[in-house]
Amino acid sequence: MNYRHAYHAGNFADVHKHAVLALVLAHLSAKVTPFRVVDTHAGIGRYDLAAVEAEKTGEWTAGIGRLLGEDSAPIPDEITPLLAAYLDAVRAENADGVLRWYPGSPRIARSLLRPDDRLIAVELHPEDTQALAAEFRRDRQVKVLAIDAWHALKSLLPPKERRGLVLIDPPYESTTEVDDTFAGLRAGLRRFANGIFMLWYPIKATASVLDMQARLAQLEVDKLLISELVVRRPDGDGRLHGSGLALVNPPFQLRAQLDVLLPFLAARLSQGKGATHRLEARM
Repeated sequence: MNYRHAYHAGNFADVHKHAVLALVLAHLSAKVTPFRVVDTHAGIGRYDLAAVEAEKTGEWTAGIGRLLGEDSAPIPDEITPLLAAYLDAVRAENADGVLRWYPGSPRIARSLLRPDDRLIAVELHPEDTQALAAEFRRDRQVKVLAIDAWHALKSLLPPKERRGLVLIDPPYESTTEVDDTFAGLRAGLRRFANGIFMLWYPIKATASVLDMQARLAQLEVDKLLISELVVRRPDGDGRLHGSGLALVNPPFQLRAQLDVLLPFLAARLSQGKGATHRLEARM
């Protein structure tokens, strides 16, 4: 409950996570039938990059700033369509063309909903819940719930549409959070076996990453895609140096898209030697 994403909004991990989120939602939109998005750790919806918190870390300058900042290099033609929906969602928050606001996952998801699609944004932090509710006040396609994320995975699934995405993005603050995350993921899969589940995880200490990869390997699922982006070699101080995504039941074309996108992101978002990426599929 102490984690505040305002310090980290728009950093390289957000770029990785939200670019893939937009690609998955584009896939869901390719079919006429409605879908539902459940965001288990939704945050406040959008973030002020000029606020004290964002300015204190400046992490966004090495993230979204490398793509849409004043001095950012042009995006290659082969990458443009892969980032179009994501970057359009960011531009929509900055109508004057100056990068000031960064949309969190619920704002990005909302920008890609069609009239019959729905979003459930779950957030337990009291102040963040109020801010999130204010963001979507009067929006009939979005419901904001102040409930525990792991309870949400039991009570909100399956959605009545029987199609959709579940985004699980915990802060990994507590010592039990990895256990809770996998228990929640398994509970969600039992209720919504054909749903797309997208789990984000931090890449910090080697031991914790190996543990996460081992746990993912033990998941009893037929379709699993793992996308990892590393922006520098670990420096031993436990800081975030990479971002991981595990997708259960990923869209069939996503692997090919990430084969192209991940090398670009690793190069553009690099913070030093050791920047790399990894893509692993179980299909």
